[in-house]
Amino acid sequence: MLLVGPYNDHGYSEAHYIGGQYVMENLPGTEMKYIDKVNTGDRPGTTPAQLAEELVNQGATVIIFNSDDMKDSAVEFAQNHPDIITIHASGDSAWQEGENYVDAANLSNVFGRMEYGKMIAGCAAALTTQTDQIGYLGPLINDETRRLAASVYLGARYCYENYAGKDPADLTFRVSWIGFWFNIPGVTSDPTQVADEFINSGADVIISGIDTTEALAQAVKATEAGKSVYAIPYDYEGACEEGANVCLGVPYFNWGPIYLKYLREIKETGQFPRRFEWLDPDWANINNPDTSIVGFLKGEALSEEASQKLDQFIAELAGGLNLWEGPINLQDGTPYIEEGRAATDHEIWYLPQLLEGMQGQSVAE
Repeated sequence: MLLVGPYNDHGYSEAHYIGGQYVMENLPGTEMKYIDKVNTGDRPGTTPAQLAEELVNQGATVIIFNSDDMKDSAVEFAQNHPDIITIHASGDSAWQEGENYVDAANLSNVFGRMEYGKMIAGCAAALTTQTDQIGYLGPLINDETRRLAASVYLGARYCYENYAGKDPADLTFRVSWIGFWFNIPGVTSDPTQVADEFINSGADVIISGIDTTEALAQAVKATEAGKSVYAIPYDYEGACEEGANVCLGVPYFNWGPIYLKYLREIKETGQFPRRFEWLDPDWANINNPDTSIVGFLKGEALSEEASQKLDQFIAELAGGLNLWEGPINLQDGTPYIEEGRAATDHEIWYLPQLLEGMQGQSVAE
């Protein structure tokens, strides 16, 4: 495994590391080797493809690139090593209907439909806010981060109107991007400062889209100073532990079951046919550790009333509620999905802007 951040970041990379441990526990004879902090800030001048070579030299026969940021390296490595099974967690290089398809038979993509987890996070925020202002702490700007931020907004808007009984026009939803998945001093904006700016401007719920827990930490500090501020971290099921008194819950990835399925198939057959998988949660129980790639754990700060309404919303999603159904306009007012039509996977994956009603930058400068 190549992990974009520290293996113990209490975020995205730790979720993958735990997934690798799950495989070792459930598939005897499997060994995980990993290199973490695979990013230009921690390892300047070194590419993920070069680091993957180190793992191959240590005996690895399957390489997992864990970040969208590694897309080019995953393709480069797979093409240079047709005998090594290469899995990219995110990315679209194996999607024949996608915009970046690459002909490499040993390269596959897998990702969870975190859009659902983000909708649930948005709903929890909308049911909690008293100032009617939600801040979204975003990483860098790309297709993935736009559609996830937009999914948060769709969930917040729906629950603000249908469960809180308020006018969605009164909901302020601001997005601020720091420039990467986590803070790199001198390179990114400081997420601590961005979170504080949300709080100082009136937001009382901060939803994190980055890999680390600054939003939660600053919500704790603000609450200790006498304000009422809540946060929703991201990626890692244990993230709320750093600020249980202000944590409304966390949408998280559970990589163990899908990696176990893949590695078992590889071990038993010696093959792994090329695939692109964008997987739904297990709607029977989104927090089943053995079946669901995406979950949402409620936090202690979520009120009982909000918790009950959130359960109703999750049941609606499980029953087929589709918030990616028109009419949906882009941020600049351009119609995107006409009324009565559900967005295609392609339209969701490659969302070109944030949505109408969202404040913040849509395209990287």
